[in-house]
Amino acid sequence: MTRPSLSKFIPLGLIFLLLAILMPRNSKFAYDYRKGREWKYETLFAEFDFPIYKTAEQIREELSSNTERVVPYYRFSSVTMNRSLTAAQGKDLGKLKNAVVSELRSLYTKGIVQDEGRKQKDDIPQSDIIYIQRDKRAIKTPSTEVYKQSEAKAKLLSDLGAMSDVNVDSLLKAEGVYDLIVPNVIYDEQTTKLVNAEEINDISPTSGYVRAGQLIVSKGEIVTSEIEQMLDSYKKELELNVGYLGPTALVILGNILLSAALVVLLYFVISFSCPSVFSDNRYYYIISLYSLSSVLTLLLAVHHENILFAVPYSLFAIMLQAFMSPRQIAPVYISILTPLLVSSNEGAVLFVMFALGGLVMIYLFKYFQQGWKQFLAAMINFAIVTIVFLGFKASDLVAGGVWYAILALFVGSMLSVAGYPLVYLFEKIFNLVSNSRLAELCNTSNTLIRELEQKAPGTFQHSLQVMNMADAVSRLVDVNPDLVRAGALYHDIGKINNPLCFIENEFMVKTDAKYHSGLTPVQSAKDIIRHVSDGVEIAQKHRLPKVIIDFIDTHHGTTVVRYFYNQFLKEGGDPSLISEFRYTGHKPETKAQIVVMLCDSIEAASRTLKGNNDRIYSDFVESIVAGKMEEGQFDDADISISELKALKEGLKQYLAQLNHERVVYPKNKLNKNINNESITKQN
Repeated sequence: MTRPSLSKFIPLGLIFLLLAILMPRNSKFAYDYRKGREWKYETLFAEFDFPIYKTAEQIREELSSNTERVVPYYRFSSVTMNRSLTAAQGKDLGKLKNAVVSELRSLYTKGIVQDEGRKQKDDIPQSDIIYIQRDKRAIKTPSTEVYKQSEAKAKLLSDLGAMSDVNVDSLLKAEGVYDLIVPNVIYDEQTTKLVNAEEINDISPTSGYVRAGQLIVSKGEIVTSEIEQMLDSYKKELELNVGYLGPTALVILGNILLSAALVVLLYFVISFSCPSVFSDNRYYYIISLYSLSSVLTLLLAVHHENILFAVPYSLFAIMLQAFMSPRQIAPVYISILTPLLVSSNEGAVLFVMFALGGLVMIYLFKYFQQGWKQFLAAMINFAIVTIVFLGFKASDLVAGGVWYAILALFVGSMLSVAGYPLVYLFEKIFNLVSNSRLAELCNTSNTLIRELEQKAPGTFQHSLQVMNMADAVSRLVDVNPDLVRAGALYHDIGKINNPLCFIENEFMVKTDAKYHSGLTPVQSAKDIIRHVSDGVEIAQKHRLPKVIIDFIDTHHGTTVVRYFYNQFLKEGGDPSLISEFRYTGHKPETKAQIVVMLCDSIEAASRTLKGNNDRIYSDFVESIVAGKMEEGQFDDADISISELKALKEGLKQYLAQLNHERVVYPKNKLNKNINNESITKQN
């Protein structure tokens, strides 16, 4: 395990300070309860006086009830009355004129409303009492004391009919008197809303009071709706208004100890799951940055705790997954979420939701990181966290208080994907290479790879074979397959400068002359060795990531060009000049670099194998690996004996799969005749 230097504890110290500052200093209600379940704790008595707060459902019912009791306001229009009376004076009513005018005056004085005026309508509330505004005074009046239009007409006909023997109804119709009966008491919607608004909203938030020492719930008692309401009120009053009843210093001490425990937990998780990050500041600081960001989100809970449901915690998992393997980041991500457990009333819900959602995103994003599939991954994440949330809050669905949280979860899931492009920013800041970038580098349509294919086609095919072999065995030793594939594809890029120097490209020369025919062993070795430094130079020119350049520099390590060195010795050369035949690169330092080194050597040398059986493959792989070990090529690498053994077994199996036997079909007479006939036709 790599021991971190003292400076590596600075980010952990910052996380500790932030946690200690942001930890809540008021008391948390330490009981878990639900309606319909047994109270499993000791009998609870109130330690202080507190009001019983109404539930959201009770407040909604009272609001609805108050709305139904709205008293409508009407305006009395004297203009309408005078207009109708003046019109009646001009009618030819004979001896009934004065009676008609007098009767109309009486009707209008009491007030006439529309026939629907006292019925329940969408815009006029129903009430037995109404307000009628006369001369800037609103007078409360029973709704039965005003006339509807139809009632006013019937009253006029009844009173006039008793005064005369003529057909009053026909006369009134003929003279249009009925048309003069129009509403002069008009409903005023705006005034109704203004006057009743205060009464509608004047709802007390409490429905009772509990005294200190009063029993709240007994041990073993079933939590009813009433008990749940008292417990909710006690919890609310304790956390918002009362706080901790003991010394404040003890709360601060508890926060410090708890913060220290969480930081120590994070340190050990990193130490056991990905100890190599302590030797690479870039990975260590990016983990620390995400941890700090997660802690800072607790600031949101200071004013509105429910906003934590909209925080895209899964984004931390996705961004860690872009730079590290899932086995490394899964425990780190879970430890990043642990502050939620102790800093929020909904800590358990938040932790389980986002832990599962983040782990699912780590798994899914390997397959859903292109185009619209990212949106699909976000929807799956939303479904996962919603299911977990409903598992905790299913009993609250009827009350309707969970829909805000579900909407917040949807927003958070979308933000998890929307924030993914930040990966490219962190690539630049920390000089890292994300898995997305590695996938782009492995695209054989890249300009540099196309140039390799055109100038050194044999080397290109060799690189593809090495890439496939490395991809197949990399998972056996927990190495990022995308990283190994990219390193294998570019490891021989330096052969572009001198392709004919290498045997895999000699087919491009149509003559019998070979590149090395006129060269001494030393000259040939120098030309071959140069492809490493040429590759580094080409990679730097094309701005390939350093992690890829390291594959180019280490794929031969400090081994010897054995073929030309042996030829040099046969010709009587001095063995002490072995340095002339030694590669000038560096020894591999990572498991990924060892994988590429071995796959490169085995793929090239396997073309000389005679026969294909398990024994041949086993001896062949063992000899290659033993040769590298004898030359000390694994001395600086972080690979164990068991991992090296697994790697060898994987290489043997891959060779067996690649070079499996085929059935040789015998030629029969029919095939021979067909072949002869084909030759005759071609001639």
